Formats: sequence, structure tokens, C-alpha cells
Amino acid sequence: MMFPNQVCQRRRDLLHVGGLTALGLGIGDWFHARAGLASETDSAVTAKSCILLWLDGGPSHLDLFDLKPEAPAEIRGPFQPISTNVPGIEICEQLPRTAAMMDRIALVRSMTSTLGEHNFASHYLLTGYEPSRALTYPGLPSVVKWLGSQNPPGTLPALPTNIAITRPNAMLGCGYLPESTSPFVIDGDPSKPDFRVQDLQTLPGITAGRLDRRRKFREVVEEFSGHQHQQLSQSTPGDSAFDQAFRLVQSPQARSAFDLEREPDSTRLRYGRHTLGQSCLMARRLIEAGTKFVTVTDRGWDTHENLFNRLKEGFTGGTAGKIPKLDQAYAALLDDLAERGLLDSTLVIVMGEFGRTPKLNTRGGRDHWPGAFSVALAGGGVTGGQVIGQSDSHGQRPADRPVSPADLVRTIYRLIGIDGDRELQTSDGRPVQINRDGTVIEELV
Repeated sequence: MMFPNQVCQRRRDLLHVGGLTALGLGIGDWFHARAGLASETDSAVTAKSCILLWLDGGPSHLDLFDLKPEAPAEIRGPFQPISTNVPGIEICEQLPRTAAMMDRIALVRSMTSTLGEHNFASHYLLTGYEPSRALTYPGLPSVVKWLGSQNPPGTLPALPTNIAITRPNAMLGCGYLPESTSPFVIDGDPSKPDFRVQDLQTLPGITAGRLDRRRKFREVVEEFSGHQHQQLSQSTPGDSAFDQAFRLVQSPQARSAFDLEREPDSTRLRYGRHTLGQSCLMARRLIEAGTKFVTVTDRGWDTHENLFNRLKEGFTGGTAGKIPKLDQAYAALLDDLAERGLLDSTLVIVMGEFGRTPKLNTRGGRDHWPGAFSVALAGGGVTGGQVIGQSDSHGQRPADRPVSPADLVRTIYRLIGIDGDRELQTSDGRPVQINRDGTVIEELV
């Protein structure tokens, strides 16, 4: 099976070789906005943007949001639960900052799937469809970008609609949608002193005037060759991928949104001087500047061994592990968005592709387990301070209110104003429903 980003990356690589970098633009075909955001309940939609914290590898629900203190030791694991600011809700002791703002967060503890392989499970969580050999479905951010808000000529945004901070999961690709809906990927580590976002500067000697002349020359060539009108009727007239790339390079506002040096040291310390913390800070800056969907990928959650050290102390011990870093970055992000008046309009999702086995293995870790796992949602109209569904006493299966990945994706679309019944089209004109199998989790909205 060819995964979506493999196809898109090959095409982008060809475009890079083909000459966009000669114009000082290495990102030309990563941007394309689509007009006509459709909503199932227009009057109820409050989420104007979304931040996805993707915990790549499969975070352990039993060691984060769904601890089982009464279970045998080999199931309950090394951590104890702590109370949150919502009576009756407990989460891991390594999440004290998150616990203090549980009234803003809704936990779904009865997520369930049958797919326990990383790519297949990720595809299901990120598209709402189980993988199929017949068709590769687009990830959530690509659909959002394709159905992006209509902007009249001359007022189109400089920032991309869909941005991924660090290389995203392969299943966040464009699928059957045009490759221009794939995310603009920010490579590198935002916590490093020498971090710079690629492609935001023109090549030496390429002035604004020269760029404009080359842009006009390209338009003439495209019009002559007929490429200008080869897009499907779904495409947005007058806003080519190249045009969006041109605006990004030419816009000081867009460039400043990526510049973490503009943040005071106190804010950077608040998020944490680590990759996840600075990535979440950049996500807030991008949302504030007008980006619609930002994905932050945090790798290292595939804890088959040495779970205690990896989650609590870090790979080598003595430094913060995965959970404390998540706690710091996630809590800072929610607080910062709230203080700036952005939380009500920004949906923040924390999830991975599945959970971990209830029983610890002989290496002190947990293996893949899709039977039951947890997802956290906040902001964007979500009703916080609640738990939806429960897993059984060992965290193996939902005890009630099972929620499928299709249900979750349908709900996310609902929260951000996309009608899951709406149909998109493949490149050969085949109609495909945005979300066919899901049911909205009404408690969340």
C-alpha cells in the first residue's frame, strides 16, 4: 500500500527539483485554500481553529488518563492517580498541571478500535476511515484546508491553513485530495538555539521585484500550457499553490509568526525549553496569526520496555520524561490560549493511535492495545470537566459508551463546522462522503 504522504512527498520532491527553489520558494505546491466551509450546525460552531497534539507511538491510557489503582500490580503500573479540580475525576500523578485545569478538559475513556498496527491505527484515528486498498483517505487537516474559508482576491491569508510542526505521521497526508492540501512541514527542533524555519527567506540576490517578475512569467507559461485550468471544479479560482507560497515569503507578518525569539523568556520557560514545549508555543503563535490547523507531533510513546523511566524520568533517567513534558506543555498551551481569549475558538486535541496492553510485559513496558484507550479534548466549544465512557476494571475494553475513531472524527468535524455528510470528489470524480461511519459524541458539543 502506498501511504498518502509517500505519494505527496514524491510529487513535492519533483517540484523542488523542477525549479520552484530557483525562485527562492521551496514550498510552492503545499498551499491551496478551498472555499465553502459547511456546517451541520452553523449557529453552534465556535471552533475556528484546531491544534492536534499527536502522541506518536500509542500513549498508555493506563498511565495517563485512565489509571486502575484497584487492579493487580502488573496492570495498574508504577503511577498513582491524583485528584483533579473536578470532583470524582482522577488522572496520573505525573500530570499535576493538567489536573488543575480538568474543568476545561473532556476525557473520552472508552475509545476502541480493532487496529493495533501503527500505520493502520493512525489512519483510522486521523481520517475516520479504516484503511482500504481501493482508496487512501485524507487526514483531518487536509480536509480542513480543502474546505477552508472563502477569501476574496487581495485578502487571501499569507499563512498556510495546514501546518505541521516537526515531520507528521504519514497518515496525515492528502489522500485522494490534491497534494496542495498536505501540511506545510516545519522541520527541525524549535527548542534549539539555531532553529530556523526553512523556505521563509528568498535566495541571495532574489529581490522582491525579481520574485514578482518571475511570478508573472510563471503565470504566462501556465496560461499558455493550459495548466492553469486543469484543477477539478472544487479548486479555488485565483489562488494557486504558488500564489500562496509567494504571499508567505513576501509577508513579514507570516515570517514573524514562526519566530519564537519574539516571545519573552518567561513564556518560553512556561512551556518548557524542550521540543514539545516550544512546538506548542509555536502552535499558539500560528493560531493567533490566523492558521486554521496546526499539528504538533510528539514521538516516543511506543513504550514496549522500561515504561517507568521513559514516561517519568526520560530515556536515560534523571531528566523529565514524556508525561512531565506533556503536562507542562499542554497546561501552558491551554492557559495561554485562555488568557489571550483564544481557547473558546480553538479546539485542542490530545491523542495517539491506540493505547497499551493492560498487563505489563517482561521488559517493564506495555505493548500495542487498541481495545480501549483515551483521548482528551478542550476548548473550541467542548464541554469540559467530564468523562465520557469508561473502560473495564483492567482497561481492556469499554465498559460502557464505546466510541470509535469514526465517531471521534465525526465529532471533531462537527466542532470545527464541517458537515460529515458532505461529499468530496477523488481526482477521477468519484464522490466520497467526508465521514460515513461516525456518530457525533453529543456530550462533547
